[in-house]
Amino acid sequence: MTAPAAIRVLVVDDHTLFRRGLIALLAGDLRFAIVGEAGDASEACHRAATSQPDVILLDNHMPGVKGVDALADLRQVAPAARVLMLTVSEDEHDLAAALRGGARGYLLKTMDSDMLVSVILRTMAGESVISPEMTSKLVSAFQAVQAEPGPPAVVDTPDLIHSLSPREHEILVLIAQGASNKEVARALGIAETTVKIHVQHILRKLNLSSRVQAAVYLAGRQG
Repeated sequence: MTAPAAIRVLVVDDHTLFRRGLIALLAGDLRFAIVGEAGDASEACHRAATSQPDVILLDNHMPGVKGVDALADLRQVAPAARVLMLTVSEDEHDLAAALRGGARGYLLKTMDSDMLVSVILRTMAGESVISPEMTSKLVSAFQAVQAEPGPPAVVDTPDLIHSLSPREHEILVLIAQGASNKEVARALGIAETTVKIHVQHILRKLNLSSRVQAAVYLAGRQG
């Protein structure tokens, strides 16, 4: 059987030591291939255009153009790339800008290496991931996104949550805390395939399209 192709990663961070540490971490894992690195937004766009990575790990506070402001250009030159913000910023406005700009995740640099690897793999599987520490700020971020021109990110009908079964509500709470399907399965003692089915039902019942929207929905009801 042919081994799956390595996930192509571009690392963008203006701190050389941190950037090289990330590269060393991921380069030691055969599931990843580092296809480039950059220290600012301009260089990142050039590297992304030439390497066409699967995943871009993007810092926010860089000299010149901030990471969130570079998202549109990065998505234009590498439309298939999934951009994960990896930053020290816990600012809700940065979170809002990242979500609006199309980032597939917003991660804090305080996360451990195993979690980063897990998040990259989850992103490649189609998930969107927010650091658990940012969950409480999702409501403010959502409100900031809603205040800008464009279609609403989430359509909230108050009674929809009552359509969830007790088990589905348990899973929704864990999703809002940033848990993966595997972590939900472990916490509830059920199969991961069962969790996937429940998540599909939750999103359908709430008229949502992503786990991030589900987290925003629950946070909004608790806020």
